[in-house]
Amino acid sequence: MRGISFEINNEYGKFLSDIFSNIIDPSWYWSVGPGESYKIEKGTLGSDLFPHSVSLNGPSFLEYISTNEYYLIFTDLKAFPNMEEVVEIKSYDDFLKSPCELALLIIDSCYVSIFSKDELITHKLFVRAKNFHYTNINYITNENDTL
Repeated sequence: MRGISFEINNEYGKFLSDIFSNIIDPSWYWSVGPGESYKIEKGTLGSDLFPHSVSLNGPSFLEYISTNEYYLIFTDLKAFPNMEEVVEIKSYDDFLKSPCELALLIIDSCYVSIFSKDELITHKLFVRAKNFHYTNINYITNENDTL
């Protein structure tokens, strides 16, 4: 089991907080890759949700994803146990060889893929996706992963 995939609604919200709250390790450092994620300000797209191409400590990351509503168009986030181990990851093989614990990709505002090295976290994320009534929820396995 590599992770899970599902679809979220193409709308404003706090999807990252909904997905990760009380599941992820708050001590992880988050690498924010290139993407398009915007805070909602006065009912419309505002400033960037995350600073571009940086790493955030766990508390800062949790604050970013839980404070304001936002709109996720393309999002690339990766969690590492400490700041010194943040490395670039371009493939699943890179992910496996790295200290990265979890990787999230959102494409076209609704297609979510989460890869995790911890099967318990993967299972919790699967249950969370069901509880939020996301659609097309599937485990990503060696057999069905197209990456």
